[in-house]
Amino acid sequence: MDKMDKEIELFVPGRLCLFGEHTDWAGRYTDINADLLPGLAIVTGIDLGIYGTAKKAEDFSITSIDATGETVSFRCDMDMETLKKKAKEPHFFSYACGVAAFLSEHYQIGGLSITVGKATLPIKKGLSSSASICVFVARAFNEAYLLKMSTNGEMQAAYRGELLTTSRCGRLDQACAYGVRPVSMEFNGDEISIEKLKVGANLHWVFADLNAGKDTVKILSDLNRAYPFAQTQRDKMVHEALGADNRAIVKEAIRLIAQGETEKIGALMTRAQQIFDEKVAPACISELAAPKLHSVLNDETVKALSFGGKGVGSQGDGTIQFIARDKETQEKLASYLNDELGLTAYTLTLPSSDSVRKAIIPLAGFGTRMYPASRFIKKAFFPVVDDGVVKPVIMCLLEELMETGIDEIILIVGAEEVDQYNEFFGGAISDQHVNKLPERVREYERLIAKIGKKIKYAVQEERRGFGHAVYQARQYLENEPVLLLLGDFIYKSYQNLTCALQTINAYRMPGGFPVVAIKEIPLGSVVHYGVLAGEFDDKRNGMMAVHEIAEKPTVEYAKDFLSVKTRTNKVSYFATFGQYVLTPAVFDELEADIAEQDRTGGSSEIELTSALKKVLDKEGLTAVLVDGASFDVGLPEAYMVAMANFGMK
Repeated sequence: MDKMDKEIELFVPGRLCLFGEHTDWAGRYTDINADLLPGLAIVTGIDLGIYGTAKKAEDFSITSIDATGETVSFRCDMDMETLKKKAKEPHFFSYACGVAAFLSEHYQIGGLSITVGKATLPIKKGLSSSASICVFVARAFNEAYLLKMSTNGEMQAAYRGELLTTSRCGRLDQACAYGVRPVSMEFNGDEISIEKLKVGANLHWVFADLNAGKDTVKILSDLNRAYPFAQTQRDKMVHEALGADNRAIVKEAIRLIAQGETEKIGALMTRAQQIFDEKVAPACISELAAPKLHSVLNDETVKALSFGGKGVGSQGDGTIQFIARDKETQEKLASYLNDELGLTAYTLTLPSSDSVRKAIIPLAGFGTRMYPASRFIKKAFFPVVDDGVVKPVIMCLLEELMETGIDEIILIVGAEEVDQYNEFFGGAISDQHVNKLPERVREYERLIAKIGKKIKYAVQEERRGFGHAVYQARQYLENEPVLLLLGDFIYKSYQNLTCALQTINAYRMPGGFPVVAIKEIPLGSVVHYGVLAGEFDDKRNGMMAVHEIAEKPTVEYAKDFLSVKTRTNKVSYFATFGQYVLTPAVFDELEADIAEQDRTGGSSEIELTSALKKVLDKEGLTAVLVDGASFDVGLPEAYMVAMANFGMK
């Protein structure tokens, strides 16, 4: 079977509109009424969504789960006119048919078989389940037929497909195509501008189904009567609320989110709800009076646990959202909404764009290249001399992480190794032995115990490659970026900042792409490394926008495709340094690679480089030239070099 005909695994989240409801359709009227302001909204994907698979087929078929949890199926010919007709019919799969029809009209594609295996996203609850399935179908066709649509292209295909149904969707719904990260969206006539937002601190959201009811069709119908031209004072208030008032609030929200000002964000949410109630709700008071929504917003316990809240989507008694005071109160608030108020609550944490709080160190493995010493001692405990102190390799890595400010460290080890690590970090030596230590190293025993409190273990049961090892840590990451250090290397910085902090600082730059630390190497050495090529940023020293990455390329391939011109026009080659900042997108690709190998019974190793390549193609990848050195302690000859040079001033 051809590679491109294989089954593809997909996940598309639902979306939560944080600010700017209704302004997507209101902003479209600027083409008719020049006095109207463009719409502006902040939208984020959520952890809930649609999971499934897709593969090429002769016709168009989809099996899914409906609102009652029952499995339902649909099939029709992959014919544009047939699909358009099916999209107009009132059935569960009309949205999917609309997207398939749009793509059939604009691309050379065949059929597709889609299976939705799991849907954690509530249907018709203001979280845009319809848009999620539309994006899911667009992405399935895109990946199955290698259409090379960008994320924005998938979003537009999903929107155009949904317009072929009887639904009149909003254009912010398809922001779920951007995954679990906040974006701002501006709507000016038919034009949509999208910008990924910076998040200055971890933001802890709680949103909940009010388990009441609302008539979205009536809400939209009544509010649309105010457009394109205001006929009454009530219409003018709607224009103000969805125009100038909204733009002021959203712009302020973008600033506060970038600064991580949680309390002020909450106050702004409360203010946004007040404006909506005063100026928009009167246009559809039967639906937007929303007694249950306001009852929950005014609940004293809810107020104590949150900084503010507001409605979601078209508003009414559908879904509610809050920003919690911190992670602990986030859980308390969700429990209170569930247990005491009878709602169905969910939590969502938007991680800081520049916050890297966790680190991974893969350590599992026998250490074949260091045998027979590795028969008696794990390679992580091989000694090196640092400033006159004999330390195990692992402590050199962990000290670097402590200096960098990492809060949590995940060691990836074999099942039989956990006890040994626990004994080292948790088994204190006796006072008698401590008293015999030289004064300058007594404090080191306390440092070992302090570091031990930050450590968690991820057990690698199977040895299926470096990427597979790294993936084992995902259970601890909570959808956050993570620093990866190689267990076979130790690092020495040539400046005041540790190598790890230099790598993290590169991630804090605009973009939010994964980061690979790099070093310059001679051409003849490329066959031993992962090699990256790209363009250095003249304004940011040492920062490279990566264009190509290859694992252990030949000299000939490197000369043709991987050479980089520096500022002095020197031709250079750059290899992985041994440190990375990995984003959730990298783990999504690793998961897909592992699942594909499980399905096909393949035996090739799961490689991190392969996942990075895919993220590079879809989003982007940054490299940073670290001012320091990395020493390989996993090879005998290199270990000798590390012993001789690592501890030198």
